[in-house]
Amino acid sequence: MAQAIPMQQQKHSTRLGGRAHTHADSDAEREYDRLRDLARAEASKRSACFDQAHDAYERGDGAGAKQLSNEGKEHAAKMEQYNKQASEYIFRENNAPGRVAEDTIDLHGQFVEEAEDILEARIRDAQARGQTHLHVIVGKGNHSANHVQKIKPRVEQVCRELGLQYATEENEGRMYINLAGGQVDGMPPLPAGKSGGGYGGSAGYGAHGSSQQRPPASQPQQQQQQQQGDQMEELEKKVLSKIFSKLGDCCVVM
Repeated sequence: MAQAIPMQQQKHSTRLGGRAHTHADSDAEREYDRLRDLARAEASKRSACFDQAHDAYERGDGAGAKQLSNEGKEHAAKMEQYNKQASEYIFRENNAPGRVAEDTIDLHGQFVEEAEDILEARIRDAQARGQTHLHVIVGKGNHSANHVQKIKPRVEQVCRELGLQYATEENEGRMYINLAGGQVDGMPPLPAGKSGGGYGGSAGYGAHGSSQQRPPASQPQQQQQQQQGDQMEELEKKVLSKIFSKLGDCCVVM
């Protein structure tokens, strides 16, 4: 009988960086961690049920094996739900209007597979709207095992598969993708509307201050932020719902 191994349990080590939220918001970080912890707990329960189902099958207890297998599937569904909530939540937090430029996407907090699908959809959406480039926050891998970047190699793979040229920016935790199909010559430009002062940090554009610390946005800025928010919401609807149908599949070891 095949023994299922939960993919989410394996993918936990592929999360980008040590912090999922790239701005100073401990509440967001705690909520993200809570959801991922719940998903890991369900993954552990799923694995235990499948192990017990295997043992029951080996003993000739077909009914018991089926019951345990069904329980494992229930835990798998809960695991997918919690991971979906975590991915969507941190994506909204990190890419909220005013936190990143409209030509930028922040993949902090995503598992590698989640980041890949989100990026592919964002690239296709940007190309459809005539956008010429995309800045991608991939993290430096400072908090990953052996300080190895996990997201960046997958972003590079996506670019190669789509035939797009890319380059590492001055901040090694960021990448520039040319969506127009040409070469990337020299150092990539800064994101739209961002100065160098907030560009060098390894965790995005720096701390997210309170509304009292910010000057009021002008009407054009408000319209731009609303448009960016609408684009993010549309991207979520297109992509995030189908990511987890793929992640729900499990590897099997015979």
